[in-house]
Amino acid sequence: MKQEILTPKLKMLSLLVVLVVVALWAVLFSKGFFPASSFPSPVQVVKGFGEEARSGRLFDDTVASLFRVSTGFGLAVFLGIPLGLWLGLKLSARAAFLPAVNFFRSLSPLAWIPFAILWFGIGDTPAIFLIFMTSFFPLVLATASAVASIPTVHFRVAQDYGFHGLEFLTQVTLPAIMPQVITGLRVTAGLSWVVVVAAEMIAGRDGLGFLIWDARNQLRPDLLVAGMIVIGVIGVVLDRLLVQLTLIPSVRWGYDK
Repeated sequence: MKQEILTPKLKMLSLLVVLVVVALWAVLFSKGFFPASSFPSPVQVVKGFGEEARSGRLFDDTVASLFRVSTGFGLAVFLGIPLGLWLGLKLSARAAFLPAVNFFRSLSPLAWIPFAILWFGIGDTPAIFLIFMTSFFPLVLATASAVASIPTVHFRVAQDYGFHGLEFLTQVTLPAIMPQVITGLRVTAGLSWVVVVAAEMIAGRDGLGFLIWDARNQLRPDLLVAGMIVIGVIGVVLDRLLVQLTLIPSVRWGYDK
């Protein structure tokens, strides 16, 4: 598994792709390929973005969405990774619990929306619950699979060196599984960001998802697209922040296999 390294040349290539997409967008608008009422121009979106930013609503909605994602995702990491470690180290526990973990992992997080509203009403709690359900079971499964796939020779060498308990966990197990766990974190963080938008559209009173839903009700496609762009940019930023975990010295060796 190779570590991701974005050189300045690759970053410029990414920027070039963005510029080409924006230029194509502007051309499609100017040629009238779609109705102006449902296909805003880049200039209209920029103006809508400025309108939301000046009112302070965009900042408030962004903070609300980030709070829900960080809380739900943080709880899933705090509980899911330790449970995955335990399942990965215990064959009997895997045999007993992995079928149930797989069952809940296979359920669409959106299927929990009716129960989230019935149990928690409207606001932060149902969104946090949905994000937790989105992230928890995939993280448990990813961690358990990573631990179970550690070559037996690693454990034998650790025993020869007298590693036990916490030292065994920090010096052998965690460095060996971190590449797979980081990949699981990136995938589940992306899913969490998608789910919070859907949850806010249905069970929210604020947040970026509610902003998009409200823009749709107001027939403001410029605000709708502006909200979509903010969501996409934040999603990319969150992913790049998680990639920084690969720079931890005790983790990097796992990417040189």
